[in-house]
Amino acid sequence: MAENDSGLVIVSADVLPDIVLKVLAAKRMRARGEVSTSTEACRAVGISRSAYYKYKDSVFNYEERLTNNIVSVYCTLRDEKGVLSSIISKLYELGTNILTINQNIPVDSVATVTFSVRFDRDALNTQRLTEELSKVAGVVEAKIISGE
Repeated sequence: MAENDSGLVIVSADVLPDIVLKVLAAKRMRARGEVSTSTEACRAVGISRSAYYKYKDSVFNYEERLTNNIVSVYCTLRDEKGVLSSIISKLYELGTNILTINQNIPVDSVATVTFSVRFDRDALNTQRLTEELSKVAGVVEAKIISGE
C-alpha cells in the first residue's frame, strides 16, 4: 500500500468471505437493539465471539443513502402553538427522516428552526420540500441552506 493511502477500500459484498458479512450482520443487530449483547449477536448469526472481535472494528457497511440526500432546511416560524409539530408531521408525510432539529427562542414573535433531513431524491426534491413546508400554517419562510 502506498504511503498516502488511507487503508480503506470499497469491495462488493459478493466477493467478501462469509465471516465478514456475518460480522456486519451482528454489528447491525447490536446497533438496532435487536440483541443486547455481542454474545447474543454472534450466536444469532452463527459466528464465534473471537471472529466478531477480530473484525468488528475493521469492517463497516457502506450505505451511500446515508451520506447522500441530506439537506438542512432553515425555517422562520410564527410563535404559535403547534407550528413546529405541524412541520414535523409534514416532514413525516413527505417521507423524510429527521436527523436534527435546532430551534431558537422566539424574538419579535417568530422563531428560527433548522432541520437536517434525509430523503429519497426519487420521491422528493428540495424545491418541493421547501414548497410543501412553506404551505404549513405558521411558516413564514422555508429555505434550503445546505445539501442541495
